[in-house]
Amino acid sequence: MIKRHFAADLLRKLKTFPLVTLLGPRQCGKTTFIRDQLESWTYVDLERPSDFEPLAADPEHWLNAWQRRVIFDEAQRLPALFPVLRSHVDGNRSRKGQFVLLGSASPALAQQMSESLAGRTSFIEMTPFRWNEVCRMTRASLLTLWFRGGFPDAFLERSDRARLDWFESYTRTFIERDLMALGIEISPVQMRKLWTMLAHVHGRVWNASPLAASLGTSYHTINRYTDILEQAFLVRRLPPYFTNIGKRLTKSPKIYLRDSGLLHYFLGIQSPAQLEVSPSRGASWEGFMVEHLISAFQMQVPGTQAFYWRTAAGAEVDILIQKGERLIPFEVKLHSAPTPQDIRGLRQCMADLKLSRGYLLYPGKEDYSLGHGVMVLSANRLFSSPEKCRDL
Repeated sequence: MIKRHFAADLLRKLKTFPLVTLLGPRQCGKTTFIRDQLESWTYVDLERPSDFEPLAADPEHWLNAWQRRVIFDEAQRLPALFPVLRSHVDGNRSRKGQFVLLGSASPALAQQMSESLAGRTSFIEMTPFRWNEVCRMTRASLLTLWFRGGFPDAFLERSDRARLDWFESYTRTFIERDLMALGIEISPVQMRKLWTMLAHVHGRVWNASPLAASLGTSYHTINRYTDILEQAFLVRRLPPYFTNIGKRLTKSPKIYLRDSGLLHYFLGIQSPAQLEVSPSRGASWEGFMVEHLISAFQMQVPGTQAFYWRTAAGAEVDILIQKGERLIPFEVKLHSAPTPQDIRGLRQCMADLKLSRGYLLYPGKEDYSLGHGVMVLSANRLFSSPEKCRDL
């Protein structure tokens, strides 16, 4: 089994908080991870009727009867549990690490958490596989992870056909079952079309109007559907960075499908050879690097925020990490040997924001300097040891 890098964070938070909530997309490995880490805990699966019904009938009695540590999987399926958990935790505030909630997110879950469990739970956002987890346990390359994506079942499938079947099952289950279970009424046909359209605008500045016109609906509806995918950790809207530098900056976010394997599925890219010649190759690599950077910084330096930077004249930096009062700009390139010609936008950003250092990420093996405070970093080396992000 591939060991996940969330273990130390989980154990630390269980010593501090009475309740820890582990969020992430469906099938990213939450259940496997938590059951491996907390083998002695009672496990309750709220998708299983035999577990759901007794708890739903009388949550307070159930919690009082079970004086032991409990994991609630798919917690969003029982919103009535949250206020009862709050009362139970408040009556035993001296006890830490009483409960773990697992959830694949939803508007209802986020609202219930904020209203019922504020100050009582700490959150961990679990992602699909990242390179530092994979490189120690398999012979796969970073490019293999990029093509396959990080969902464990998809990544570990041996054949491209089986992987495509898995993605088909995953998307169908999400559209036809999960959304309905959350009380969200959406046409399955429209949601699948929208998901495909989002794959084709991956890495671009977000504009809902052309997608709305193609689907014959309003841009408000497109934004609402995209909100749902974002709350399920399947889509990311990366906001622009605003600053008073006298230049008019782009105000709309950029849109990304968060898992590269899911992106390739919707783009119809079925093999590494197809990815090699795809016109979407550069945008796919950019999104893959954006997700790795955000994950690495959030794990190593909690509280960091991520943006992109772009002027109306077209100067752009793919991702800008805000680390305390520091800003760290990153440009992403798929070139085997980036040159000074590849960092014009990066140097413009550094000049406008008065930054002394900037970085270019590429798929090569060695780090080197391009001068003027710009370092070219090997993505392979950086993300195999993401603690290096603390020193950037």
